[in-house]
Amino acid sequence: MLKDLVSTFGEELSYLEDKTLEKITLEEYAVILVDGKPLLFEIEGHLFPTVRGALEMELQKRVVTVDKGAIRFVSNGADIMAPGVVAADPEIKEEDLVIIVEETHQKPLAIGKAIMGGSEMVEATSGKAIKSITHVGDKLWNTEF
Repeated sequence: MLKDLVSTFGEELSYLEDKTLEKITLEEYAVILVDGKPLLFEIEGHLFPTVRGALEMELQKRVVTVDKGAIRFVSNGADIMAPGVVAADPEIKEEDLVIIVEETHQKPLAIGKAIMGGSEMVEATSGKAIKSITHVGDKLWNTEF
């Protein structure tokens, strides 16, 4: 599964192969602890960074940037509406898992599943662009390991 992550995000994640990985199954997800930190989770048979993981690893791919007005809603678990999207990785396809960041500091706010492609998100003037899966302040974010 780590190979999927490396192929999605690039060789900068290959360092994970040298880390101690531990899998913990919660009610909704299996969380992968990397040297004791919840940096990855398993969803739909794939590994993907948690919000903490995205924050720590500073990933540049599969990123969707939202404007300041969307921060409050995204941080509370709302799905991401296309008008709030200011930029998106053009390689994002419908159904891809994505990292949602805010435009000022590029800090991750949530992980979601794309409802439309990256270019379409930026161009659309209405509709949902991303279904939120996990966000800062939710149960996964607050779980102590």
